[in-house]
Amino acid sequence: MHTKPLHLFITLAETLHFGRASQLCHLSPSALSRNIRQLEEQLGVTLFKRDNRQVSLTSEGVLFLEYARQALQNWHDIRQRLRPDPDVLSGNLSLYCSVTASYNFLYELLNDFRLNHPSIELSLHTGDPALAVNMVESRDTDIAIGARPDTLSSNTIFQPITHSALVFIAPASQPHWVEQLTSDVTAATWSNIPFILAEQGLARQRTDKWLADHGIRPKVYAQVRGNEAIVSMVSLGFGIGVAPQIVLENSPLNQRIKVLPISPALAPYDIGLFALKERLSDPLIDAFFTTTSRHER
Repeated sequence: MHTKPLHLFITLAETLHFGRASQLCHLSPSALSRNIRQLEEQLGVTLFKRDNRQVSLTSEGVLFLEYARQALQNWHDIRQRLRPDPDVLSGNLSLYCSVTASYNFLYELLNDFRLNHPSIELSLHTGDPALAVNMVESRDTDIAIGARPDTLSSNTIFQPITHSALVFIAPASQPHWVEQLTSDVTAATWSNIPFILAEQGLARQRTDKWLADHGIRPKVYAQVRGNEAIVSMVSLGFGIGVAPQIVLENSPLNQRIKVLPISPALAPYDIGLFALKERLSDPLIDAFFTTTSRHER
């Protein structure tokens, strides 16, 4: 069966952006557009509304998206069942995580998984862990590793791996900041020292709440993506920040950082795996969650 048109359609339906979808599909936007037009001609309906500003699904497109997802799942299932050894899983599984997670968790997780399922190909993508849930819910990845948000969609499942404290950090090259913030916790003192903050995510939410609870209006030097970038900028002396303890433990810059003994401490968070509930019926995703469930720390 020629399933490429279904893959292209689903990618565009989930991104609603020809440029982004074409990058994910490794096609030019014109080639993607041509394939979608051919699919619409075969079906005799319009699947997408297009204008200069946005792309959206028609009612027929919404219906066809449900069919396309189920058709690909059925095709994968029957291929698996028809294999000479149907108990041997094969296919491709995509995984998204931060750089820290890639060298802190993945060796242990993937080592067992590869031993049990050597025919499954793994595609690894790294980036800001704050995007983990979005990457799964937008179907840009099958599985993601990240911190569990305070509220999680009922469509998404979470399997814990470990826990990590969130700590305030300061550059070791600025001992006067460390002394000031340890001995004097007035809002005026904190408001005069530059902050390096995460652009988004759970750490940013908890930091904002802590600052607001203490009446502190931070002097923001920079807002960055990724915990590693926060640690790097703090180590260079640009300001203070907040980072997970687990990131500091694995950072080559940890000797240039001082953890501030702040009270009350920020609430720690759970780190684990995310996937869409409806996709647990996929044998590959189910196999990954089953294997990794034995590795909670």
